[in-house]
Formats: sequence, structure tokens, C-alpha cells
Amino acid sequence: MKSKVKMNRQLKTYFQWPVYMLIVLVMMNIWAYTASVRIGVVFSMIIVFYGIGVFTMYMKSRPYIEHELISFATEYAQAQKKLVDEFKIPYALLDTSGNILWMNREFSILSKKDRRYRKSITTIFQGVSVPEVSALDETLSIKEQFEGKDLRLEFQRIGISALRINPKEYKDVDMKQFMIAVYIFDETKLRSYMKKTEDEKMVAGLVYIDNYEEALESIEEVRRSLLGALIDRKINKFFSSYDGIVKKIEKDKYFIAFKYKFLPDMERNRFSLLEDVKSVNIGNEMAITLSIGIGISGDSYNANYELARTAIDLALGRGGDQAVVKKGEKISYYGGKSKQVEKNTRVKARVKAHALKEILEGNDKVVIMGHQLGDVDSFGASIGIYRVAKALNKKAFIVINQITTTVRPIMNRFKDNPDYDKTMFLSSNEVFDYVDNSTVVVVVDVNRPSYTECKELLTKCKNIVVLDHHRQGAEVIENAVLSYIEPYASSSCEMVAEILQYIQDGLKIKPVEADAMYAGMLIDTNNFMNKTGVRTFEAAAFLKRSGADITRVRKLLRDDMKSYRAKAEAANNSELFMDSYAISICHGDDVESPTVVGAQVANELLDIDGIKASFVVTEYNGKLYISARSIDEVNVQIIMERLGGGGHMTIAGAQLQGKNPEEGVEIIKQTLTDMIKEGAI
Repeated sequence: MKSKVKMNRQLKTYFQWPVYMLIVLVMMNIWAYTASVRIGVVFSMIIVFYGIGVFTMYMKSRPYIEHELISFATEYAQAQKKLVDEFKIPYALLDTSGNILWMNREFSILSKKDRRYRKSITTIFQGVSVPEVSALDETLSIKEQFEGKDLRLEFQRIGISALRINPKEYKDVDMKQFMIAVYIFDETKLRSYMKKTEDEKMVAGLVYIDNYEEALESIEEVRRSLLGALIDRKINKFFSSYDGIVKKIEKDKYFIAFKYKFLPDMERNRFSLLEDVKSVNIGNEMAITLSIGIGISGDSYNANYELARTAIDLALGRGGDQAVVKKGEKISYYGGKSKQVEKNTRVKARVKAHALKEILEGNDKVVIMGHQLGDVDSFGASIGIYRVAKALNKKAFIVINQITTTVRPIMNRFKDNPDYDKTMFLSSNEVFDYVDNSTVVVVVDVNRPSYTECKELLTKCKNIVVLDHHRQGAEVIENAVLSYIEPYASSSCEMVAEILQYIQDGLKIKPVEADAMYAGMLIDTNNFMNKTGVRTFEAAAFLKRSGADITRVRKLLRDDMKSYRAKAEAANNSELFMDSYAISICHGDDVESPTVVGAQVANELLDIDGIKASFVVTEYNGKLYISARSIDEVNVQIIMERLGGGGHMTIAGAQLQGKNPEEGVEIIKQTLTDMIKEGAI
């Protein structure tokens, strides 16, 4: 409208110029009379003839000028209408309700509708939402599949007045409202080329043999080369079937590369190579297992390789026998069904012990913390690291907030004990008074920052050490200067007991400390019936020699009557799901530490014949705590990871927010059903 007004003013001014000139001549004529009457008279005659000529020309030419202007405007409008009508991009006008008011030829051809079609656009394109289009402010883009084509619909709001349409042509249209213009772009070829480009991207990966040395030692020397050749053949055959390449970089390590389009098929088959390679048996006592790390979605080939390295580290940290696909920040896990193979050598423990000693010697203070609602293993490992710090003459503190019933009897033996500082145990709020730049934070029995007693310490201190026996997940403590994570270990106390033997010659631990660590091993191994190996008993023997008393520990770990009754009730109310899974709810309202009771119930349910895994749901402090246990048939860790938790193959857990116990049970059942259908368990 503004441009129209501007044009009218310019045209009016153009026609008024002769009048303005006449006024100027009259003024000049008046001035001429003051100079000479004769000149003034002559000038007046000229002005009269000029005025008559201008008036005559104006009156005669005006109809012709108007006619020419109207003709031009009409031809211009017709040209515009023809251009829009013959526009090669499908175009239509909609009212505010999404009804079609007008469409051009291409839109009619695409939709296969007559140009007089006046129904809603949703009758043609099902993916269009009328409320969304009606609430349009400026523009809106919608992807749509239509008769095998990939279309992009662009909606744009247009004021009625801006269209300069004839109101008689659209009688039902309110001229004060707006219309919606829709343009349709066919992106079928574009998306096809984009997908082809995506499919052709290189995927980098690493394949490690988890137990190569152990498998070789279990067979005759003359067959060892044959075992390696058979493994090579399995790996090469698998990736060759996907048009990939395999390059052996070490005796038990391979670099792989293949096109992205083959990755979905590998994922659907859950990397069948993991199970296929276990069939290699030429007399070896243990099955061969692999770890696979895949990196994708990097900005370059080198970035993909770095993602693959991160993925393989994660696979190894989780115990091996699994494939980890890292797509940017998203991580997917496949496999992980085998039990971890215990390493007989303690070289790694000795190396980590020396590294820990160097870190502690370079600082003045040591702060030790475990996970929230710390258990006996977390507490015992903290006591072991406390003894290491004291042996190196360092100030040491243990962060513990909430004391569970199983920890309290052991902890009371350290409180008010003249052999220990009064500041030995601190809360999260108190510990910051003792933290400075020369403080080392040692995290035990947990490797997730959100699960620690005080995650703020991880950002406050630069020197962080992680000692844990749980499998790693997507959330890790990334800025650790030393990370010692061994999923095959039975407990954190076992790992710390090994470290104690290498920290310092002649290092002695007190009986009360040995009791705490022995109790931690006892709880995490369920009285040495779960995840125990040669090194587990060697660590227990070391603690026994240091003064651990089995009878004393047993008394410390006894339950009170309320806890015992709560366990009995939870076991009595358990249900059998799919004839293989025991699920129960632990109502520990009168129990001080219901989560501990729930874990104990989960352990006891495994003693029932035919039970592959047990799950106990406990409500505590507004959260649901799920304790999951198995013996060897089911990997409960990958089940709990579906619920945001984690742990070990046989011991795992998770936490749920905003759910009641009954809803938690249904979530577990649904998760088990889905994973069984997928073949994940």
C-alpha cells in the first residue's frame, strides 16, 4: 500500500508541474510591470497563450495517459498472474483454516487435484497439522512423504491487502485477515544423494583379542600359530563380507575400516563376530573373546579413529567381549554376555601402586570418597587408601554423608579411637575447609561422577585418582590423572589390598583396618560365592595375615530383627516372571537402610532353583533403587543400563525418579521382554 501511495504522488506531481510553472511566470510578469508597462503587457500575452496551450494539452492528453497507465497495469497484472500460474514450483494459497483457495498448474499436477479443489490441504498431505499452520507467525517448514517422493512444504503468512486481489473473486475472505502461501520443493534426489554420501563415509574401528595370551598358554606350543590363524580368518571373513578392510597392527590388535551403510546390519545382528569367534577351539581351555570399538560421525577420518579408540577403551573397561559404537556423544553397546577372565599376573597392580605412590608423595593432603549410600566395600576401600596416605605421612580425610546400617558398626570402631584423627570422617560440607591446591582426591568403588559422595570435589581439585571394579558406562570421570578400573576384580577392597602390598616395603595395616577391608570383600562376593578368583583369595589371605578376624567380621555384619523381617517379607512376596526372573518389592519403612536390605534379598533369591536373575525394587528418599543379581546366565549390567544404571555382569543396580514401586516392577518386566525379543539377553 505504501508503494502504491508513493506512485500516485509521483504521478500527481508530474501533472502539476505546468501549473507551478504558470505561477512562476505570473510572478515574473508582475515584476516586469514595475520595470516597463510595455514589456509587462507583452509578457502577459505570452502567459495567456501559454496557459491556454497547457490547459488544452492537459485536457486532450489526460484520457490517453490514463488509458495507457491502465493498459500497462492490466498487462503487468496478467503477466504476474501468468508467471505465478506457470511457476515451475508447486504453489497454492490457503485460508487460515488450511483450506485451498487457489493453486497453480504444477500444484494441480503434483496433487492430482482439479484446480477448483477447495478442501483442506490435509486431505492431500497427511503430515500437515492445521493448528500448526493456522498459528503460523511467519514461515514454517514441513517434511512430507508423498507417493514415493520426499517433499519439503514451505508455508508463509501473507497479508490479504498485500496480494491486491479482487475482493469479489474471494467473497468468503476477510480482507483484514491473512492468507497462507505454500511452496513445495521436491527433495527426493537431494536426499538420495545425501544418503548415498552418508553411506559412503568411512567407519573406523579397532578389534582387540581380550584373552590372547591366556588362550595361547592353555594349548600346546605347536598349535599356537594355528589358533592365531583361525582367529585372523574369522575376523577377516566377517569384515570382508561387508566390503571392509582389516589390518593387523599387533598380534592381538586389528584396525578395521568399512562403509557406513553396512553398520546398521552389523548392529541388527549385534556383531555376530563376537559369538562366532568363540567357536574357535583347537584344545584351548577358554573361549576366545573380542572387544570391538567403532567410531563414526567425526569431522574427519582422524576424528573417527579417535572416537574408535575411545570406544575400544570403553569396551575393555567394561570387561571385554562386546562391541561399543560411539557416534559423537551417543554410545551403543552390543554383547558383553561372557564372564570376565581373571588376569593371573599382578604386574598392572604393581605399576598402578607405584603411580599412586608418586602422586600422593607430590601432594600434602588426601581426600577419599566412595559412592552415595556407601556400602561396606566402599568403606573398606576408603580405609585401605587412608592407611596408604598415613604410611606416606600425608593428612587424610574420608568423605561420607549418610551412614548405612551395615557400615555403622565398622565405622564405630574408628570413631573415638585414639589411633585415628577426629577429622578422619567428614561430610561434603565440611571437607572444603581442608581442600587446597595440594590435595589429591581418591575415588573408590565408583567411576561415575554423579554417583560420588561429593561430585563438586572433582571440579575443585586437579589431582584425581579413580580405583574401581565396576564396568564403565557412558558417564566417566574424565580428568583423572590415574584411573585403575578392573571389572574382573571381585571388589574394590581386593584391588586396594593388592596395592597395599606394593606401596611400601614392610607396610603394616592394623587389625581394625583389615577387618573393614575383609568385610567389604565378604559382602561384594556374597561370602566368596560370587566373582571370586585366585587373586581374591590371595588378597583375603593378605588381610588375614594382617589381623582380620572372620568371627569378628561376622558379628559386625549381623542384621537387626527389623531388617531380617523385611528381608523375609520381600522374599515371601517375590513373583516369578517368565519362569526365570524373580522380582520383588522391599518395603523397608521401619528399616534404617532399606537399600541394603533390598540388595541382600536379591542375593538370596538367587538360591532358588531355576532363577537366572533377581530384581528387588526399594523406595527410599523419593527414589526407586533397583538391585539386580545373577549367577552366570544373564548379564544384569546391560539390563540396568537400559534403566540408566550399571554395575557388573552379575551385580548391578539403577535408580528411577518419579515412579512408585509397582511402576518400577512393570518397567523391569517391559525391559526384560524387549531385550529378550532383541536377543540382547
